[in-house]
Amino acid sequence: MNTTSAARSLAATRLAPTMSTPSRTAHALVRSMRPRQWTKNLLVVAAPLAAGVRWDAATILDVLGTFVAFTLAANAIYLLNDVIDIDEDRRHPRKKLRPIASGALRPMTAVTTSAVCAGLALVLGWAIDRELAATLLVYLLIQVAYAVWLKEQPVIDLAIVTGGFLLRAIAGGVAVDVRLSQWFLLVASFGSLFMVAGKRYSELRSVGKDARTRRTLDSYSESYLRFVWSLAAAVTITAYSLWAFEISTGSGINWHAISIAPFVMGLLRYAVDVDRGLAGEPEEAVLHDPALQVIAVSWLVIFAIGVYAS
Repeated sequence: MNTTSAARSLAATRLAPTMSTPSRTAHALVRSMRPRQWTKNLLVVAAPLAAGVRWDAATILDVLGTFVAFTLAANAIYLLNDVIDIDEDRRHPRKKLRPIASGALRPMTAVTTSAVCAGLALVLGWAIDRELAATLLVYLLIQVAYAVWLKEQPVIDLAIVTGGFLLRAIAGGVAVDVRLSQWFLLVASFGSLFMVAGKRYSELRSVGKDARTRRTLDSYSESYLRFVWSLAAAVTITAYSLWAFEISTGSGINWHAISIAPFVMGLLRYAVDVDRGLAGEPEEAVLHDPALQVIAVSWLVIFAIGVYAS
């Protein structure tokens, strides 16, 4: 009996790792897709909200589908990028813990899943709107080029990452067929540049050039990146303010103008995190700053009132 029990115990021990491998792989895949960064895809709501669209069932489904499609597209890029950057990530104090860099996820599995996610994103985008599918395709092509080569080109890398944010905002407008104003595009573009330059500035502050985790950091100085995100913030505030006054109805409470105050406060509050080197991951900076969250909600409420009640 003892011999039989020992044999069963040994067999169970040998089978346990094999049986748990699929779940470990699935967990590693989800981690590699960076769920916290999915909040970036909420930018697809920006254009419909700014245009004051009627949120009926069809609109909600289209915007939700756009969010899912962009999340799939972004997941495809995250997986591919981690495979390409595996050596550099292993030298990074935090990125070395990512599943692919740490060995928890096989590169071939990541590449295969990346291709599946990209295909699903395009199919879903096509089902919603052909122009949305085209927007997703442009995003994927640009981001692949970035992962393979363009991320090593100073300034161009800032423009590419900024373009990724901008395409998310454009996608929401394309999905519900709303016209994107020049002011919306200006605010979205320079607001994105503000976040991207702040991200690079925080990375440079936190790991320094000697870490060699991102080659373009060798081409930037703290003073240069500070200039970029300061300039981007100034243009963003100016464009938003001009937009707010331009669409003012001239009667009653000017909610659009009032929304300028929390908008500026939000940028200034986020700039505090950037200046401290805490905005290397923008979504984490927002999620860990309650004051910034309160300011953001206040702005959103005032902005929505201005759009829908004016």
